[in-house]
Amino acid sequence: MRFLLPLGLFTVIVGFLWVGLSLNPHEVPSPFIDKPAPDFTLPQLHDPQKNFSNKDMLGKVWMLNVWASWCVACRQEHPLLVQMARAQLFPVVGLNYKDGREDALRWLLDDGDPYVLSVMDNKGNVGIDYGVYGVPESFVIDKQGVIRHKVIGPLGPAELQNCVIPLVRELEKATAESQISEEVKKACV
Repeated sequence: MRFLLPLGLFTVIVGFLWVGLSLNPHEVPSPFIDKPAPDFTLPQLHDPQKNFSNKDMLGKVWMLNVWASWCVACRQEHPLLVQMARAQLFPVVGLNYKDGREDALRWLLDDGDPYVLSVMDNKGNVGIDYGVYGVPESFVIDKQGVIRHKVIGPLGPAELQNCVIPLVRELEKATAESQISEEVKKACV
């Protein structure tokens, strides 16, 4: 009995580790999918005297990309965002997260600015409202202001081509009552 209790405890711990290590951290379900995006109004990065609200994008399909100049993974994602901007695939609004304005402006000047505009979330409150727990994260938002997809970590070319672009195209054609096709849903899982 003296050895069975530690052996049983060891087996339980190994089981939890086995399950935990087999999970994909990019497949964290978001409670915000198919729910209205939390409202925000923030100062614009380039012109802090002007505000931007996510309600300004109603009627458009767009992406909210959470980024920061101090974020290493954002540097990995950034060239793809710049390519997307050049191709004018869809509007991308940047949410500059817990960053210094001058650092953010310098980074965009040096590496290119892929955003139709960026807003400053210095305290991270909007990030909290969106359930952001690390940067970068991106949200595809439909014409009615509903979050349809969340990308955790850097957006990659495969996810862009196989999920995000088909999803955006479908959402651009959709009416408020339309459903996302099963094919696109499977590609975005």
